[in-house]
Amino acid sequence: MNELKKFDKKQIDYSIYLLTDDGCLKGRPLLTCVEQALQAGVTLVQYRSKFKDGGPMYEEALALKALCDRYDVPLIINDRVDVALAVGAAGVHVGQDDLPCQVVRALAGDDFVIGVSAHNPEEARQAAADGADYLGCGAVFGTATKPGVAKLGLANLRAIRGAVSLPMVGIGGVNAANYGEVLVTGANGAAIISGILAAEDIKAEVAKFVAARDRYLQG
Repeated sequence: MNELKKFDKKQIDYSIYLLTDDGCLKGRPLLTCVEQALQAGVTLVQYRSKFKDGGPMYEEALALKALCDRYDVPLIINDRVDVALAVGAAGVHVGQDDLPCQVVRALAGDDFVIGVSAHNPEEARQAAADGADYLGCGAVFGTATKPGVAKLGLANLRAIRGAVSLPMVGIGGVNAANYGEVLVTGANGAAIISGILAAEDIKAEVAKFVAARDRYLQG
């Protein structure tokens, strides 16, 4: 097996952060959809699989890691620190009810990227104190992938930005039309699920995010 590619966590680009969800694929293979997104300019990928057992999840994550390596894009694993370490992923993302950030750091070491979900400035400050590398903040516009999650809103996203200096992404209902609104709050990017994976033409949809990001960066 080829040596797994390592990434410098200080160089990670959070601007167009793809999260996987099998429910958005419309019967298409996950790796095919992710590769199309990578070809079009996704900068970071998170593998999220809530219902697979450890073995199948490991095999799929390993295939995703090899794919992301070919495009020089880091892979983050949702929740499962064991799977992330087993496949040589760049890091893991944990929620408020998952393993604490400090425990993950003790298990995985300083070079491992740890993202933490934060829904308000207090959680954001605690995550920063605990050693998180970035924050995922939402649900900004509401979300269909996690029913019952409260809407965060842009004003609250801006408040979190004012509370911490960590890289942060807005998540929840982000699409090509409202992506620019997330960037204007000071977020480093957005985590996108159905806004990319549910598109009929994934490459064309990612291209819209790339264009919106470039317009924002150009002022």
